[in-house]
Amino acid sequence: MVRWRRGTVLSVSRRWGGTVELLVAVGADGAAADQQVTPVRALAFPELVGEPAVDDEVLLTTGALERGLGTGGYAMVAALPGRLPDQPRADGGHLVKARYTPLQAMVLGADEQGSPHHELLREADDLAGMPVVVADLHSALPAIVAGLRTVAPDAAVAYVMTDGGALPAWFSRTVDELRAAGWIRGCVSVGQAFGGDLEAVTVHTGLLAARLVLGADVAVVAQGPGNLGTGTRWGFSGVAAGEALNATTVLGGRPVASLRVSEADERERHLGVSHHSLTAYGRVALAPSDVVVPRLHGELGERVRAQAALLAPPVGRHRLVEVDCTGLVDALRACPVRLSTMGRGLDDDTASFLASAAAGVHAAALLS
Repeated sequence: MVRWRRGTVLSVSRRWGGTVELLVAVGADGAAADQQVTPVRALAFPELVGEPAVDDEVLLTTGALERGLGTGGYAMVAALPGRLPDQPRADGGHLVKARYTPLQAMVLGADEQGSPHHELLREADDLAGMPVVVADLHSALPAIVAGLRTVAPDAAVAYVMTDGGALPAWFSRTVDELRAAGWIRGCVSVGQAFGGDLEAVTVHTGLLAARLVLGADVAVVAQGPGNLGTGTRWGFSGVAAGEALNATTVLGGRPVASLRVSEADERERHLGVSHHSLTAYGRVALAPSDVVVPRLHGELGERVRAQAALLAPPVGRHRLVEVDCTGLVDALRACPVRLSTMGRGLDDDTASFLASAAAGVHAAALLS
């Protein structure tokens, strides 16, 4: 359950988006003396808890930090008990995210009645053929956009962030840096996720808001950082990737499936094409989609092609689209954000990023 600690802010390290990184001296009631001064990195979201400052007492949750989870290398500031934030504006909307948790947040949804976009979205039902690239991992986002820009550098791209990983979009430095570089027009957080440039109730209204409000030519749908997997066939948060392809088809978009590929993962189930992609696209996605297969060389290339073939007739229902990866490594190196997937960089697992970039190339080709 929740692991609580008290702490004192030692320094404010850096800021991005709606996030502040802190160094906090941590203690807890009944803790040993040497634990009272343990410094840890902590994250605060000022929109939720107020603006932290040096010497503030903070109340922290530390479960993910203590378990050593991949994207949980932080304590999380749950409150500044000595200095509560100002009351939010009365016109802040009525969509409740992280419902019935102590930090449930109320936001203004692009699709709700009080929104200036409500009339635009009220009867909206058509993406007008907009390509939508769906990926399992958040780390695919910058690589997809890098590939897309090699073909259509001026295309407007929106990111639709689902709630399988992080809930606050503020947590993602990738989103913040891609937006600052002009590589994405904005982020729409959907479901229980929040903190995007726009909020929406579902993937469906998130996609419509990306198209009609942000003016996107292409949308990328993926969960935020912090995906969850259990090593079982169905117990992973990326199952939602298949549902996103269904939503795209229902709304008249062009669904493009980006394969999760690895040449370096030590787990057999993720080598070549991950079982996450094979399950989400092969079993969950019911509408035919374009599955992009990167043209890789050697044994890895043969393995990826053989695995992807399971998604096409006569076994599956999708269209396989093979994409040449020539020049994509250089495009990936020019990306304005650090590329990292499951702790591996571009040189450690090049195939992973090439597969994502190839999906972006194909989506760009659909614009012509």
